[in-house]
Amino acid sequence: MKILSTMILGVAAGAAFSLLSCQGGIGTKYSVGGTLTGLVGSGLVLEDDSGNDLQLASNGGFAFGGGLDDDAAYSVTVKTQPANPTQICIVRNGSGTIDRANVSNVIVSCTQTGRFVYVANQLSNDISAFAIVSVNGALVPVNGSPFVATGTTPTALVVDPNGEFLYVANNGSGSVSAFSIDALSGALTSAGLPAAAGSGPGAVCIDPTDHYLYVANLVSDNVSVYAIDNGVMRQIAGSPFSVGAEPAALKIDPNGNFLYVTNFSGANVAVFAIDLSTGSLSNISGSPFGAGGGPLSIAIDPTDSFAYVANEAAATIEEYSLNASTGALTAVSGSPIAVGSSPESLAIGPAGRYLYAANVAVNEVASYSITPASGRLSLLSTVGAGSLPINIVVDPSGQFVYAANYNSGDISAYAVDAATGALAPVAGSPFAAGGQPHSIAID
Repeated sequence: MKILSTMILGVAAGAAFSLLSCQGGIGTKYSVGGTLTGLVGSGLVLEDDSGNDLQLASNGGFAFGGGLDDDAAYSVTVKTQPANPTQICIVRNGSGTIDRANVSNVIVSCTQTGRFVYVANQLSNDISAFAIVSVNGALVPVNGSPFVATGTTPTALVVDPNGEFLYVANNGSGSVSAFSIDALSGALTSAGLPAAAGSGPGAVCIDPTDHYLYVANLVSDNVSVYAIDNGVMRQIAGSPFSVGAEPAALKIDPNGNFLYVTNFSGANVAVFAIDLSTGSLSNISGSPFGAGGGPLSIAIDPTDSFAYVANEAAATIEEYSLNASTGALTAVSGSPIAVGSSPESLAIGPAGRYLYAANVAVNEVASYSITPASGRLSLLSTVGAGSLPINIVVDPSGQFVYAANYNSGDISAYAVDAATGALAPVAGSPFAAGGQPHSIAID
């Protein structure tokens, strides 16, 4: 009996040890951290719900000191915003419950009023660069602009979240170029040889942590994915990824978990989960989701609640509710809405109150209000643009809107009425760009 009892106690002790090992052990503490991007000011302080303060002075990874027990709740917020210059920092993925692992996916993104505008000019094979006049949104050419492209037919471009590099998709040469951005002047300098992409690259985006670059290849029906580090691009394992027929636009949700791809010929939106450790893509359940004819642009509101797709061929805007946990899209009741023209590009202001649509068939930009509860759009006003407004962007402060006019070779600039969302042309607008400006990015 004594021997049997000892054996039973030994087995029980072993089982208990195994259980403790799986749970991390009694007394194990877990850290909370993530990635900071876009910081240029000073004095940023984060805090968690345990009363810990964390002052950050540079972009990159961060973690709070100390630790939390398993099943403990956490909440990361901004205690003090940066100054010199004044910035607004927003926390994503900032709250949850510890589940036997360190938390490393908190994203803190800092922005300020836009400083520079960059324009990809297809025909003249160069990039126009402008400084933004902060008081009225007017554009002043940067010294040395336009800058010669390092590939053929630059079509799309994006500034990284830290404002240090500009990445350009070269449709004609099937490549992606990187340029370093001079923080004071906005001038561009080539950061090295272009990286090979697929056939007909026409859209680019970067994840909120500034780790991965995604390029939509319209002709080869896939998306190339690159790990990026200080302007250097390295294509990841498994890239390119098949996404659908003629991928025309890309967007990553604000929390950095999902990639949305509009497929022009497929008349749908494909959604992929992003592996945060590798950047690789995997289909989510229910994808692709139906859209109208010729979806060319997608916009996601900053609350990660709604998505909108411009269907050029159908002359409609599709409205979706977005499940931030799964990435799934569900059509809003009454969607799509007819716009009476061919919507080519969409952009949403940083407050999530207004959506702007560039309508190429009538050479105008339309303003819509977004109903917070349902995501429904209501037309507010329209304003004239140049010939064939092909791309539209909102500056990070939400004060100005810019449209690239493909046929007239210029940029229309508008001031946003904060109370109504209506647009009014900026003095001196439109501003001359290069031949066939196709895409705009703001730093």
